[in-house]
Amino acid sequence: MTESSTRLAAYLDQRRRLGEPGLVPAELEPGEILRLLRARAASGPAAVERAERARRRGRYDERPSGPARDGADTGKAVADASEAGRVGSADYDALRAAAMACTRCRLAEGRKTVVFSDGNPAARLMVVGEAPGAREDATGLPFVGQAGRLLDLMLASVALSRRDSVYICNVLKCRPPGNRNPQPDEIESCAPLLKRQIELVAPEVLLAVGSFAAQWLTTSRQALGKLRGKVYSYQGVPLVVTYHPAALLRNSGWSRLAWDDLQLLRQVMDGR
Repeated sequence: MTESSTRLAAYLDQRRRLGEPGLVPAELEPGEILRLLRARAASGPAAVERAERARRRGRYDERPSGPARDGADTGKAVADASEAGRVGSADYDALRAAAMACTRCRLAEGRKTVVFSDGNPAARLMVVGEAPGAREDATGLPFVGQAGRLLDLMLASVALSRRDSVYICNVLKCRPPGNRNPQPDEIESCAPLLKRQIELVAPEVLLAVGSFAAQWLTTSRQALGKLRGKVYSYQGVPLVVTYHPAALLRNSGWSRLAWDDLQLLRQVMDGR
């Protein structure tokens, strides 16, 4: 373990024992987290996947189940789930089943699996990303690999984790070919699923990571750099936006801005 990771772990552990939120210490620069992440990437994808599987062992099974439905049946299932009178596990299971069988857009033809969610469905915070990549398409889980590990470190810096307090999903549930950007009609096809996910999870706060998630949740076409730094509202739920972890890996100069966004998120969650 590097000196940077040791300092972060010790700091967060101290704050947890004191019952305080784990804000980023001033002496730990965001660039150090990025260097730590790149160093850990040397362990290879197989080790990452083993760790992901072990971390999730015994938790909610995200694998597809049941026969495939056509687009009309899937749309009806989403509508039925949306019209349910009481939000509960049956509603969530119905929505997930509809997503797993969805063929409403062209992305269903090339996917390996539907990437529905990860984390705690009773979470305080809901993180909404953009679309699955190749690793996510292979594992069925959002935010794995380098970007996922950076997201986990970012969440840990403000005393949050996908195991306990965070629910994670994407605007799109299927991988676009070649990891290209989501198309408007694909977003429109997936929108009922995401809307219902937000309703059922009922988070206290939303965090949009990346331009497509931020623009969809804020209904703004502004660039992410102009959207960040403010608190919005989605259906009455406070919303903070920030850069996608994959973008931070490519542009380390944005890391301080992302950390400022995390501090804003923590303040919202703490009611300040």
